[in-house]
Amino acid sequence: MDFKLKDLRMDWRAVVAVVVTTLLLCLDAYRTLFNNELLTRTLFYLVIPLLTILLVFRQSPADYGFRLGDWRAGLALTGAACVAMALVMTVIARTDAFSNYYQRLTLWGLPFWLADGIELLGWEFFFRGFLLFALYRTCGPLALVLQAVPFAMAHIGKPEFETLSCIFGGTAFGYVAWRTRSFLYPFLIHWFMAVFTTLVASGALG
Repeated sequence: MDFKLKDLRMDWRAVVAVVVTTLLLCLDAYRTLFNNELLTRTLFYLVIPLLTILLVFRQSPADYGFRLGDWRAGLALTGAACVAMALVMTVIARTDAFSNYYQRLTLWGLPFWLADGIELLGWEFFFRGFLLFALYRTCGPLALVLQAVPFAMAHIGKPEFETLSCIFGGTAFGYVAWRTRSFLYPFLIHWFMAVFTTLVASGALG
């Protein structure tokens, strides 16, 4: 079903996904619920998009990448990406910008690797599941780039190189999600990158 405005015709689910995505990103910048940032982000990036799919779209989360997907391709892409990013981040993460930013080995009262995993599970579903697959039905392959735009903007405040690279990295994550029909593999790559970067930047790997 399309959303109609005079001669304009738009896929209403894509419209809702873009509006919900924008509002939640803005709310995350201004609000912390329950005095708990991790719980807030889990609600914003995982729970609300899932409820939108189930209650508003009346569809299965599997249609938005919430499934195992093509696990053979997923594991191959994940392995290759992790090796490549380990080589890159071994150098980049030692720069002052990264060393100053990625220092905490605990986050929100949890070991950083666990906190990162919980946060990035919602983060990846939000961009590479909910938004990507909603846009793909309307925009086709352009959706891979479109979902990377708010992803990159959400990194403002992090090291400059990381933020600038996110339009490319986010598009690559989008490709992996599209290829495997699952957000799980971009999540695993992103989680590995976050943990590895912190370990290198903090000096934990020597």
